[in-house]
Amino acid sequence: MNNVKVIKNEQEHAQAMERLMALIDQDPAEGTKAADELELLTLVIEKYEDEQFSFEPPTPIEAIKFRMEQMGLKNKDLTPYIGSASKVSEVLNGKRSLSLPMIRKLHEGLGISLETLIQDSSLKKIEQSDIEWQSFPLAEMRKRGYFGDFSGSVHELKEYAAEKVSQFLSSVPQGFNLKPALMRTTAHDASNDKEVDLYALWAWQVRVLQLAKRESLPTNYHPNTVNLEWMKQVAQLSWSQQGPLLAKEFLNTHGIHLIFEEHLPKTYLDGAVCIAETGNPVVALSLRHDRLDNFWFTLMHELAHIALHLDNGEGWFIDDMDAKDRPEVEKEADELAQSALLPKKSTQGILNAQDVNTLAKELKIAPDIIAGRIRYERNNYQLFGQQFKTNVKCLLNV
Repeated sequence: MNNVKVIKNEQEHAQAMERLMALIDQDPAEGTKAADELELLTLVIEKYEDEQFSFEPPTPIEAIKFRMEQMGLKNKDLTPYIGSASKVSEVLNGKRSLSLPMIRKLHEGLGISLETLIQDSSLKKIEQSDIEWQSFPLAEMRKRGYFGDFSGSVHELKEYAAEKVSQFLSSVPQGFNLKPALMRTTAHDASNDKEVDLYALWAWQVRVLQLAKRESLPTNYHPNTVNLEWMKQVAQLSWSQQGPLLAKEFLNTHGIHLIFEEHLPKTYLDGAVCIAETGNPVVALSLRHDRLDNFWFTLMHELAHIALHLDNGEGWFIDDMDAKDRPEVEKEADELAQSALLPKKSTQGILNAQDVNTLAKELKIAPDIIAGRIRYERNNYQLFGQQFKTNVKCLLNV
């Protein structure tokens, strides 16, 4: 048996190939020296070629065209997998990317491996996910600009739902961690009497974090800043007609985001609070009930969560103020919010609008807050007629 050595250059590779062909022609019997030399030489040549020659795998489009050639297919034969003739042409010419539904159909129909069709690592992660991409409220999200500069139709968005929604979720560090199965919030609580669309809620949460990420704060939040006395300072800003805007400015100067984002259908939420990746709290209000008294109570409720719960390391709180059988943590936040807005028993004996205005002037808070408390306590939302029902969205220009 010739002395087989490690191949170091092209000349030695050529000599090894020449010897290999000679041994193959001999067709040596198994167990002979020539057969052993053939086996060893093959391994040495393969090792050299693996190190020297890199073979790029075919692109998805190259793989599709190769399979078309193998099977004698024309462009029109791909419409069951890709869609219209124009889509097929765009895909084959590299003007349109393959969507996950297209990839799955091509894999099942033409037998092209998923590994070949999905070469983008992020797309592989999407394909392996158990997220129901079509369950997101895609049309409403598109309408509100959740997908940035995407200008395609709703139909096209549904075709590329996995890719577009994945990009949206990835736009904030916590995006994928807000998946309903991973969350424990009051909105997911079994005691909630409404059937909440958890995918819509997930989208809303990510949008809130997106908006907070875009907003720069003049300072970072210091734990234990929010307490009853601090909340009373915020409440007294309501005395001004610009109260809601002043509240946002005040919170920002203490390292707290205040975000306004309309709720999505079937989410039934009034407000939420969490800690952003920066460590700064994010208070979000949906303004679902467009009334000044609701604005101030919901804001105080979320600030109460910061004081009582978030500063102790708890996660998201998502609040439907109309929900029945609310958990104990929500009752705690309600109580602190009420204390910050109005002293206990201060509304006793109030009979008319003049009394409301007198107390508001004395406490230096918006009369709407007092009227709202009285309507709630007396379970009579017709009290005072149309007085003290100021809309807040117009004040905030949202």
